[in-house]
Amino acid sequence: MKRVAISTLGCKTNQFESAAMIEQLQAAGYLVVPFTEPSDIYIVNSCTVTARTDAETRRLIRRARRLNPASRIIATGCYAQVAPGELEKMPELDSVLGNQEKQNISELLETSEYSVSDIAAINQAEPLKLTSFAEHTRAFLQIQNGCNSFCAYCIVPYARGRSRSVRPDDIMMGVRDLAANGFKEIVLTGIHLGGYGLDLHLPTTLTDLVRQINAESLVPRLRIGSVEPNEVSQELLDLMAGSENICPHLHLPLQSGSDSVLHRMGRPYSAAFFRDLVGRATAAMPHIFIGADIIVGFPGETEEEFDETVQLIEELPLSDLHVFPYSSRPGTKAAGMPGHIADRVVTERAARVRNIAAMKKKQFLDRFTEVTLNVLVHGYNDKTNECKGLSRNYISVCFPGEKAFLKEELSVLVTGSNGTIALGRSPVMADK
Repeated sequence: MKRVAISTLGCKTNQFESAAMIEQLQAAGYLVVPFTEPSDIYIVNSCTVTARTDAETRRLIRRARRLNPASRIIATGCYAQVAPGELEKMPELDSVLGNQEKQNISELLETSEYSVSDIAAINQAEPLKLTSFAEHTRAFLQIQNGCNSFCAYCIVPYARGRSRSVRPDDIMMGVRDLAANGFKEIVLTGIHLGGYGLDLHLPTTLTDLVRQINAESLVPRLRIGSVEPNEVSQELLDLMAGSENICPHLHLPLQSGSDSVLHRMGRPYSAAFFRDLVGRATAAMPHIFIGADIIVGFPGETEEEFDETVQLIEELPLSDLHVFPYSSRPGTKAAGMPGHIADRVVTERAARVRNIAAMKKKQFLDRFTEVTLNVLVHGYNDKTNECKGLSRNYISVCFPGEKAFLKEELSVLVTGSNGTIALGRSPVMADK
C-alpha cells in the first residue's frame, strides 16, 4: 500500500478539499500518513493570498524532498493554479495540478506532470465528495466556489474562477451524509459565500439555503463561513436570531474603515454601512461573535485613512480581528497602483491593529465570565486531563474533563479567561 501525505495551507475551502482528496485517495487504496512522516507521495495544497503563503508552499515542497528523496511531490491549490511556471522551476517538484484537477486526484497522482485547467472557463460547480472529516468534530461543507468581485488587492478570482454554486439538493445530501457520520456541527464554506445561488438555473440565495438546512434540524449546530458585509441581509440576521441550530457567529471581511480606501479596493459598501450592520447584528443576537478581516498598508493609505480604520474598529463591538499586512500580488489592479507603503510602516500599522484585536478579544471573553456555554469538545489532553472545545458563539473553552467528552456538546460554566481562550469548570461541577 503506497503512502501519501497532504499539507494544507489557507482557507476552509482548501481544508475541505484536502479532506475530500484524502477520502478519494483512501478509496483508491492509498494509506494517508502525516506530512511529517516518510511517504511515497507528498501533496501540498497551496494558498496564494500573500507572498508569505507562496513562500510557505515552496518551503513545504523542499521539506518533503528532505523527508524522502525518492518520493513524488505534487503541488496543487491556488498558487499552483495562478503561477504553475514558478513552481515548475523547483527541482524538488514532480508535478503541478490546478484546482479543478483535485476532482480526479487519485487518477492524476502518478501519471501527470503538469495539468492546470483554465479555471475561468469553468461555469458549473462540481463539488468534491466528502462523507467524513478525518477525526474532526466539526465538518466543513463546500457550497460554492469562485468569485466574480475582482477586488483590487485579490488574486483569488484568478485562482478559483467565476462564482459557481452547488445545487441545493447536492448540499442537502452532503449535510445528511455528514450528520449520519456523527458530526454535530457543519460549517458552510465557499470563496464568495454571499453570492451563493445567483448563478443556478433556478436562482436562490444563501438565506434560502440556510433556512432549508435549518428546517430539517439534521445537525445541532450550523455555522456560516465568511460573508461579505453587503450580502448579510436583515432576513439572514433574523433567521439566525430565531434558530436554535444556527450559531450566532459572523465573519465579515471589512478590510478598511476608510471610505476612500474601500473605494480604491473596489469594496461595495461604506464604513457607515458596516457600522449599521454590526449594530443590527448585535441587536438581534446580543451574544454574537463578530470577527472581521483588516488589510493595513493598502497602496496610498495615508495616516488619516489608517486612523479612520482604527477609530471604526475601536468603536465597534467586534470580537476578534484577522490583520493582513498588504501584500502585492502580480496580476491584480492594486499591484500597479501608485503609493505603495514602506514595509516598516505597514508592519507598524499591523502591530497597532493587532493590539486592538487582542484587547477586543479579551473584552469579549470577559463578558462570559460566570456564564454557562454549550461547548462542543474537540480536544483532550491526557497529561493535564483538560478538554478543549468551541461554544456556539465561537469561543474556545478549556476545562477539566475526560476523554469520553470528545465530540460531545456539554454545558460548561466559564470562570474566566487568559485573554485568548475561556477557562471553565468541569461539566460535573457546573451541574452542582
